[in-house]
Amino acid sequence: MSDRGFAQSCIKLTHDLADMSGEIALKHFRTGVAVDAKSDASPVTIADRDGESAMRERIARAFPDHGIIGEEHGTDRGDAEWLWILDPIDGTKSFINGVPLFGTLIGLWHQTGDGATPWLGCINHPALKERWIGGAGEATTFNGKPARVRGCSHLREATVYLTAPDYFTREQEAAFSRLESASHHRRYGGTDCYHYAMVASGWTDIACESGLKLHDYAALVPVLENAGAVITDWKGAALTLESQSTSGGEVLACGDKRVHAQAVRLLGAKD
Repeated sequence: MSDRGFAQSCIKLTHDLADMSGEIALKHFRTGVAVDAKSDASPVTIADRDGESAMRERIARAFPDHGIIGEEHGTDRGDAEWLWILDPIDGTKSFINGVPLFGTLIGLWHQTGDGATPWLGCINHPALKERWIGGAGEATTFNGKPARVRGCSHLREATVYLTAPDYFTREQEAAFSRLESASHHRRYGGTDCYHYAMVASGWTDIACESGLKLHDYAALVPVLENAGAVITDWKGAALTLESQSTSGGEVLACGDKRVHAQAVRLLGAKD
């Protein structure tokens, strides 16, 4: 298969994965689905588990030599050259409370001797019927049309989004306070992955969080970068497969590189 043919096959498969996982999620959405607690006390439902299982089975049929890391069912062939990283429902708390901002995150990373590179990503919001996909040599699209960040040259003009400050340490809370004080607006949205998609489409300027795990950010990087955004940790370093441990899962996404540079300086400033 040619490189172009492989890329198109991966893009098609990603759409298929988003379709099937979205169908499973919507079957259980607003139905009073039973909720279990995982070992870290975070909630999980049959929609999370079944959605990931269906995606894993579909990937295995299409590319049996590819690896998979999923939030619910762990790792298969984690050292494979091509590695799918899945979060069937990002925003399970929203999902179980009937809030339609939950999403499915699908990432594909390429592993070589030099490390792993984010290559393709999808942010799918089935209840909203909204889908962003970018990478594999293609610019990011929103429901099939081009998605692009908006220009914003200074923090004083920018809006900062985050789901909630619950995962901040005291030091991170102080750092974020500097960022929000310098920005135009700050919004706590309970939006989970949605505010990253908002940056990709130019609807807002900054998404900033900590405590994200690999399955939370792996799909975001190709979507954001191929829409023109900059997405790194709070120090400005590229996100890697290990960022959840090396940087505490700190993620900063900005639609403008100038705003990103300003934000990194504030987040790293000393009190």
